[in-house]
Amino acid sequence: MRFATYNVEWFDALFDNDGTLLDNGGWSARHNVTRAMQIDALIRVFREIDADAVMIIEAPDTNRRRSTTRALSRFAEAAGLRARSVMTGFVNDTQQEIALLFDPDVISVRHAPGGTPDAPRFDDAFHIDLDIDATLDTVTFSKPPLELAIETASGVALHMIGAHLKSKAPHGAKGRDAIMRLAIANRRKQLAQAIWLRKRVSSLLADGQSVILAGDLNDGPGLDSFEALFGRSSVEILMGAGAEALYDPHAARALAQRIGAQPSTARFFLKGENRYLQALLDYLMISADLRARAPRWRIWHPFDDPVCWQDEALRDALLTASDHFPVTLDLDL
Repeated sequence: MRFATYNVEWFDALFDNDGTLLDNGGWSARHNVTRAMQIDALIRVFREIDADAVMIIEAPDTNRRRSTTRALSRFAEAAGLRARSVMTGFVNDTQQEIALLFDPDVISVRHAPGGTPDAPRFDDAFHIDLDIDATLDTVTFSKPPLELAIETASGVALHMIGAHLKSKAPHGAKGRDAIMRLAIANRRKQLAQAIWLRKRVSSLLADGQSVILAGDLNDGPGLDSFEALFGRSSVEILMGAGAEALYDPHAARALAQRIGAQPSTARFFLKGENRYLQALLDYLMISADLRARAPRWRIWHPFDDPVCWQDEALRDALLTASDHFPVTLDLDL
């Protein structure tokens, strides 16, 4: 069975309010890419990965006029995907939802939000002392993680959580000191979200659940200078240690080797430097019991994966579809 996580840059901009694909020559929200070009590219990528379940990060918006489920259902129909059913959770105000697109003939899925006093539901608030002033701060998710209970047709049950942690960019700040203060505050908040999410994972593991944590964590070991200030990245917090550790081979490799070649799942153009930056941001972490299910991970990187590189049409589609690349996980379930 194949699971995937895929951050689709501005997926919402490809649909009208009725959820109909805007398959035309107008510009998409991607630089120098038309809607038709991005739609064609996404259809090819989704067909190629052919996953039983795809955790879509930055899925189309849900609000009074728009529906994530309606848009993704119509996309799946247009693409002829067997992963044609949609499950969403708590909506947010960012126009970037988290949703699971899945094959209903293979798995059943339900939204299963849970919480404990130590780790409340993701639509609630988490209280933690962020700045060591002996006062509890209140932390919320701008994009509440999507917590799902999944059962395969063969009766295997597992818990899957889709997450998109808050970006650390200091938007709105002016001046070096203000930028630094806001960047540090945002970093604290992101780490608090990671602690909250990790506590929820630990609770599920304590209950004997199999867990997959999927999504864009906007962070990775060695990714920025704040790691030295705070000691650990969000990824390290979420992976944990010991019997309750989660595992992702790309994260483990990055942690083991801070200098040298690293896996990457995203590619961004830095206009001021006139070059591309590659980063490891997207993960599929699994609990220890699932490592006995012959897991096989793959980053569908157009330059690093030899099959993607050799298939010119797929390579171009991956570059056109999004600034992130899909990550897949095959499990014997």
